[in-house]
Amino acid sequence: MEVKQILKSIDIANILVGVSTGQTKAFKNISNWAIGDEKKFTYWKAVIRQALIENLLIKEIENYGVLKLTQEGFRFLKKSYPILVAEDHDYENAEEDIESTIVTGSDGGGVDMVLFSILKDMRKKIATKENLPPYVIFEDRSLEDMTIQYPINMEEMRQIIGVGLSKAQKYGEPFIQTIKKYVEENEIERPQDLIVKSIVNKSGLKVYIIKSIDKKLPLEDIAVAKNLLMDDLLNEIESIVASGTKLDIQYYIDETVDPYHQEDILELLRENENDNVSEILEELGEEEYTEEEVRLMRIVFFSKFG
Repeated sequence: MEVKQILKSIDIANILVGVSTGQTKAFKNISNWAIGDEKKFTYWKAVIRQALIENLLIKEIENYGVLKLTQEGFRFLKKSYPILVAEDHDYENAEEDIESTIVTGSDGGGVDMVLFSILKDMRKKIATKENLPPYVIFEDRSLEDMTIQYPINMEEMRQIIGVGLSKAQKYGEPFIQTIKKYVEENEIERPQDLIVKSIVNKSGLKVYIIKSIDKKLPLEDIAVAKNLLMDDLLNEIESIVASGTKLDIQYYIDETVDPYHQEDILELLRENENDNVSEILEELGEEEYTEEEVRLMRIVFFSKFG
């Protein structure tokens, strides 16, 4: 519960092995930080995957795969029982930590070395079965490009360097299925997906913020969950409110802003002809009031009267 049920499986695994990322660095002071560092990243991914299978955890689809405890999960915490976990294979001792598996490939792109090792292992098995040199199946540069582009269908496989229609049809399917599974399990953001996500990501973030505020989550928790600075989160909230959506953040205001400050700022917002934060701060006295307080109260004002 120390991570407040706001992280994805990859983040939980990184916390257990003690890997600091943009999503996990805020949790470095919790008691369970690096508590499982005697095991590898993929071990904890396998544990989490088994917990999902056992219905101890569930992924929230609308919140981009954030993990939540189920009722069975809460019961397990109170009274645990043994569960068998199938540990992931160590592919030729490749570095298991996803956060540190990107190197420069022959084409200058970022090669995912864990996936590269998996694909090499698969290529070797096929080559042995067909009594052919591995490069006849796919060249190394083709495997490297697969780990950069992450093709998950036949059309995308045909776009890989050195892979034509005939080779894609002859050897591509098992590679496609392996890459697809790897992408899903490790929540990989593919270059192809970025084209779409660049359009919908803002909308998805706004939906997450609105739902989180409806649940009365602390704004700091919302910011951590989306790897945002508080200033960036306020920008997003201001944009949402300016577009006409009303957000009730009074629950957070009451915990963070002095009641007298609330009244003073609201009064000025009612009286002033504009809502310029700098001008309002100047009237209030910058030493006693903060820019964040004014911005928060401006959000309240817009939600009530905008």
